[in-house]
Order: sequence, then C-alpha cells, then structure tokens
Amino acid sequence: MTGVTDAALPYGPVMTRLLEPMRRGFLTVNRRVTGPLLRAGLGPLIATPAAGSMLLLRTRGRRSGLIREAPLGYAVRSGEVLVVAGYGRSAHWFANALADPHVEVVLPGARLSGTAREVTDPDERRAAFVATIRAMGVVGRATVGDVGAASPDRLDELAAAFPVLAITPTGVLDGPFDPGGAGVRWTMALGAAQTVALAGLWCLVRQARRCCADLTG
Repeated sequence: MTGVTDAALPYGPVMTRLLEPMRRGFLTVNRRVTGPLLRAGLGPLIATPAAGSMLLLRTRGRRSGLIREAPLGYAVRSGEVLVVAGYGRSAHWFANALADPHVEVVLPGARLSGTAREVTDPDERRAAFVATIRAMGVVGRATVGDVGAASPDRLDELAAAFPVLAITPTGVLDGPFDPGGAGVRWTMALGAAQTVALAGLWCLVRQARRCCADLTG
C-alpha cells in the first residue's frame, strides 16, 4: 500500500511501518510463487480461506508497451471481475489499465480478455469494494479492517485510497483447463499418479491377503 496516506488506513503510521515488511513479503511470494503457479494452471490449488482465490491480471506497460503481470485477489459481481489496488494509484498495473483498458485475466479455471474501468459511482464503488475485500478473506480484513461494520463515509475513504477496477469480459481465450492447457496436463499427470498409487496399494493389499492365507492355511 505504498503511496497511501496514513489517514486513509485503519491503523496509524507506526503500524504502517511495521506492516511494510509483510507487504514486501507478499510481493516476493506473488512474484516467485503465485504468478508462476497461476501461469502453470494451478490457480485452484492456491485458493485458501486466508487469501481467497487469485487471478493473474495482464496489462500493457504504459511506458514500455510490454505485457505486465500482477497476481491479485478478486471477486466476481454482476458479470464483472473486481480487483482492488492495494497499493493505491501508485500500483503499476492500475495505472497501466487506466492508460490502456484492454486487459487479459487468467482466472483459476479460465482465461478472458476484458475491458477495465475504474469504479467511480459512490454506491457501486462501496458495494464493489466490500465484495472484493471480503473475497480476500483474512488478508483483506487484516488490511482494511471489518468493511461490514464500516460506515459509508469510511468506505468512501478506503475506496479512495484503494481504488477498485472492474473488468468486463469481452472474450474467452484458451485457458489452463481448456484442451491442451497447462491445467489439463497437470490434472492428467495427477490422475495418472493417483492411478499408479491405487494400483500399488491394491497390490500390497493382495500380497497381505496371500500372506495371511498362507499363515492360516
């Protein structure tokens, strides 16, 4: 949440400094673990009650023109995919999406093209912010507090600090669980491993039965 004023946060400047190492840790985990797993089609395996489900947002760099990736927690509401800029407007992916709204989203089980927009209508923004923070589980609650108990003014303050991006799907792309996708290959590999394990277990059971029969015979 770099670049966000302390006044917008549910904790003071001391706690903000204490949480900074945790934020850096999240960035490292996202870059080295979450991102590669999502690209490999293993998104369903990293969904947890603590952090919810994760997606991979692909934007075009507003300066470089290169495709950039950002692992993010998300919610789905009214046919749109919602993400919150946890580092405020300084988040590169957020600025990229505003500069070029044509984005790509890799969900745990699908890959979509979409058009991004910042949610600015006050009522819509409050509802979208609450839905996304709740979908992020314990991580969302630890970041901004109990949004369910927050007043409309407080939600407006938080949503101004952590803006919401809504992505409207415009097309279905070949995803990780479509034919030939990485998720399908992982599923087939896991299924094969499970079959081998069950076959081995069955052989052990049969051998144990033979031994018992020999001992009792």
